[in-house]
Amino acid sequence: MSATAGQAADGVRSLADRFGMEPGMVVMEMGYDDDVDQDLRDALTDRCGDLVDEDTDEVVDAVLVWYRDGDGDLFELLVDALGPLADNGVVWLLTPKAGREGHVEPSEVAESAPTAGLQQTSTVNAGRDWSGARLVLRRGAAKAKK
Repeated sequence: MSATAGQAADGVRSLADRFGMEPGMVVMEMGYDDDVDQDLRDALTDRCGDLVDEDTDEVVDAVLVWYRDGDGDLFELLVDALGPLADNGVVWLLTPKAGREGHVEPSEVAESAPTAGLQQTSTVNAGRDWSGARLVLRRGAAKAKK
C-alpha cells in the first residue's frame, strides 16, 4: 500500500489529510485569534497556500470557523460562512475541547448547524486544544439568508 502525498512514510495521516484538504483548494478562515492551533494552520497553509479572510470575493472550497463560547451567535456565524462557500464546499467548525476555556456545548452546534442548513458528518481531533466538526449543506437545503 502506498502513502498519499499528504501522508508521512510511516502511514500517519497529516492534519491536512484529516481535514480533506487538497493542493489548490481555497480555504477561508473566520474567528482567528491568538489561541488558534498554529500547527493546524501551518499544515493547511503548507497544503493549500495562504488562507483567505472573511472579506474575500473568491468562491471558497472550505471555511475554517474558530468558535468559542461567547464569540456571538453561532447560527449567524455559520450563515456568514456559507456566503462564499462553493456548493460542494465544507465548513469546519473548530471549538475548544471539553475542559478548555471557551468550550462550546455540542447541543449548541446540534441546534445551530441544521438551522443554518448544515449537517454534521464527522468530527476530528484538530490539535491539543481544539475539536473540528465537519459541516456540509444538507441535501436539498438552500443556503440560509440573514
